[in-house]
Amino acid sequence: MEPRFNLFDSQIAMTFAKRIHGAGMAVEQSTLPKATRELVMLRISQINGCAPCVDIHTKEATAAGETPLRLSLVAVWPEAIVFTEAERAALALAEEGTRLADAAPGVSDETWAEVRKHYDDDQIGALIALVAMVNAANRMNVIVRNPGGSYEPGMYAGAFD
Repeated sequence: MEPRFNLFDSQIAMTFAKRIHGAGMAVEQSTLPKATRELVMLRISQINGCAPCVDIHTKEATAAGETPLRLSLVAVWPEAIVFTEAERAALALAEEGTRLADAAPGVSDETWAEVRKHYDDDQIGALIALVAMVNAANRMNVIVRNPGGSYEPGMYAGAFD
């Protein structure tokens, strides 16, 4: 499968991608646990059908020590018993914040209360930024039909600097 368009060849697309990456550094430097970040990024990418992002986040999570069981159950997290209450709150926020176009009401008061219970203001800010950032990256990849399957952990290190 070949992409429709090479985002790396477009000055505008690369400038935008670099800015998204730069914004993502704030999330990386936050105290939001890395495991939570990876699970959230994977779930958002699954919802949006972003093959390269599912590939990236599955492999990066694995490289960071995430278990195959938890990764395989992210798609059905509401019915899985392998996630902490804090992770479940983050996954609910990610799912509700991603499904805005599905005529969903947005993030429910119940989900918001769970997020507030488990995370401090900086971590919540990181979660909100992460949801926005991953949705933007997913849309870029889905629009151009970038394929998944060839990513190697760390492959893009320095590509957006």
